[in-house]
Amino acid sequence: MNPVAYKKTRLSNDLTIITEKIPHVRSVSIGAWIKAGSRNENIKLNGIAHFIEHMLFKGTRKRTAREIARSLESVGGYLNAFTGKEQTCFFAEIMDTQLKKAVDVLSDMICNSIFSQKEMEKEREVILDEIDSVEDTPDDLVQDIFIEKLYPGNSLGYPILGSRDSIQQITRDILIDFYQT
Repeated sequence: MNPVAYKKTRLSNDLTIITEKIPHVRSVSIGAWIKAGSRNENIKLNGIAHFIEHMLFKGTRKRTAREIARSLESVGGYLNAFTGKEQTCFFAEIMDTQLKKAVDVLSDMICNSIFSQKEMEKEREVILDEIDSVEDTPDDLVQDIFIEKLYPGNSLGYPILGSRDSIQQITRDILIDFYQT
């Protein structure tokens, strides 16, 4: 049995790429991990990293939200994201013949999002619904309370989704400033 052969490449712009070739597999999983999660937030901006995750799917200079959603699905691929305490990840699963397209879509979302005010207000409501859903799901709520008690007063104790109050306070300018930072 051959050991797993990972290759780590660091580009001149400090981007690190880690690859693994599996010869008998034609599918590709690709992801971009951004070192920003709820740990990087203050209590007033709690949930902003997750808010940005949502907004990066809502349009770029060259793609509408609908075009982003259909970009990989139309060729049998999958596009999604998640936010954690330490990072936010955007990822795609695609056939190897569509790798260039997946890289283009992911990089466009991450680098060229327009942060439409109209889409921002829609996503604010989606996130508020997510927060309500956690509050209505005992095991999710207990997890958030446990983490808050484990890290009192520390950003690691903040819920990834934020609070109703913090999400309501986030303006487009604040969102863009956090994104650029």
